[in-house]
Amino acid sequence: MADRPRLAVIGAGPAGLAAALAAAASGVRVTLVDSAPQAGGQFYRQPAAGLAARRSQAPHHHRRTWRRLRTGLDRQLAAGGVTHLADHHVWCVERHTDGFTVHALLGPAQEDGVTVDADAVVLATGGYEKVLPFPGWTLPGVVTAGGAQAMLKGGLVLPGRTVVVAGTGPLLLPVATGLAAAGARVAALVESADPKTLARHARVLSALPAKLAEGAGHAARLLRHRVPVLVGHVVVEAHGGERLDAVTVAALDAGGRVRPGTRRRIACGTLAVGHGMLPHTDLAATLGCRLDGVAVRVDDEQRTDVPGVWAAGEATGVGGADLALAEGHIAGRSAAARLTGRRSEARTWAAARSRAALRAFSAALDAVYAPPAHWAERITGDTLVCRCEEVPASAVRAAVGELGAGDVRTVKLLTRAGMGWCQGRMCAPAVAALAGCPPTPAGTPFARPVPLDVLAGQGPDARTGPPLDAPDGKDSHDD
Repeated sequence: MADRPRLAVIGAGPAGLAAALAAAASGVRVTLVDSAPQAGGQFYRQPAAGLAARRSQAPHHHRRTWRRLRTGLDRQLAAGGVTHLADHHVWCVERHTDGFTVHALLGPAQEDGVTVDADAVVLATGGYEKVLPFPGWTLPGVVTAGGAQAMLKGGLVLPGRTVVVAGTGPLLLPVATGLAAAGARVAALVESADPKTLARHARVLSALPAKLAEGAGHAARLLRHRVPVLVGHVVVEAHGGERLDAVTVAALDAGGRVRPGTRRRIACGTLAVGHGMLPHTDLAATLGCRLDGVAVRVDDEQRTDVPGVWAAGEATGVGGADLALAEGHIAGRSAAARLTGRRSEARTWAAARSRAALRAFSAALDAVYAPPAHWAERITGDTLVCRCEEVPASAVRAAVGELGAGDVRTVKLLTRAGMGWCQGRMCAPAVAALAGCPPTPAGTPFARPVPLDVLAGQGPDARTGPPLDAPDGKDSHDD
């Protein structure tokens, strides 16, 4: 056991679980490192253990697939093929001559540092929600769509009794149907895109009929719960004093601007709003992995351009759980083959064939469910764009129009937008849009804030686990 190569898989969502199981089945020791208390990620999020729920009443996706993954993980844990480190928040992955060291903060407090040594790494770090501000978005009662879903799945609680679900993207459907099934009154589903445009991508979409059937099932449940659906509409403002009490919605014209005379007010206590997701690339960036836009660039085997580093799932481009499972499986098998000196035959794997269709499907959805054009024009000057540093839209516009800022970094230096706790993860899309610049990943040295005493204590003596010899197999991209 001690001389088997070790693979660190960061993230225990669909991609990470698939990678860990595939690598372990191929004879590699796997350390699965994840920040959540339980495996599954956001997609397979389970109720907190303290709730002692026999079975969640909240709808979960793909229960059979989850049970298969959970059973496989339990078997590998019992056999010693996988070690699962929950509540480990990775802040950096260090590359050195004999492998990699994963640096993490332990537990909810994130005050104590731990390290894990590995011969190779799979980055399955997932994604995070894209937040587009609008007047009133900072009111209590306004949450992200994914946040509302997490409350329902993990806490078995509703974010509110009367909810408006708004924004754009496929996530809105399961959020709205899940809330309605759990007892919330969904006052409206407000989708800025027009689903009729899906017909333009009929050939690609029809290649995955199960996906279309899943969407149709959500639509049927919306009808059953009598949820009003407003397509081609947006929330233009949220209203309230100490908390949200209503939203104003309006129709969009063909150019993406608000159509005059279409505004109407909808009473609600909660607004769950989402505009898609962005890849988590912080760890990849610190390792020097090349990015394609905002996603990690990988080859046909999910290898990055940094030897010994693979990436899978939303980090390589947001495409949903099925695509993440396929990419994770490929990454795990490829990493295991390289570490054990075997030749990988990725082109012959079933996961590689399904990956192509799933990527085409997700690209079609991205084209349909893009945020509406001109959304930044609706942000009033007093609307906070950066909540951490309380920077309003007027300050960002002044930095561009009066001070000559021509990129996001200069705007950040002039306004402090993006210098807060989240390091621009929340406000970056809005700042880029207001500045007229393409969004760029935040170039931070660490993936999360780190206590100084943890930084001071890192070194060879702080590492956990036995030192590992270099693998016999190649970790470069040579065939």
